[in-house]
Amino acid sequence: MYEFNVKLRVRYAETDQMGYCYYGNYAQYFEVARVETLRSLGLSYKELEDNGILLPVSEYNIKYILPAFYDEELNIKCTIKEISDFKIKFDYQTFNQSDNLLNFGSTTLVFVNKLTKKPVNCPNILKEKLTNISHEK
Repeated sequence: MYEFNVKLRVRYAETDQMGYCYYGNYAQYFEVARVETLRSLGLSYKELEDNGILLPVSEYNIKYILPAFYDEELNIKCTIKEISDFKIKFDYQTFNQSDNLLNFGSTTLVFVNKLTKKPVNCPNILKEKLTNISHEK
């Protein structure tokens, strides 16, 4: 549907005793990629929240292939895979500086009303931005 790339550098504090990037960091890396992907569409998480929409994660999956190491620059390719009435799915691929695939994963987030905490329909502004992108291609 829509794809955006985000570059991150592995910080020393994010490595474990083996010198690998600690596996739990990838949930945060994916969050950065997701937020920046929406921002690249001209829509911020803050704007959604200010309009009463929250996006809790309902599913998170990852498959590790190779480790990342301290000070490596990572490229995370984030793709909005699908969007339906109540949820949005993002796919991720993480590459190192040598363009080796380190891992791939996905998250599914649900559109929720900030006050009632009940699922709501996908905001029209997000649908419109994705529709406009697909028509430009």
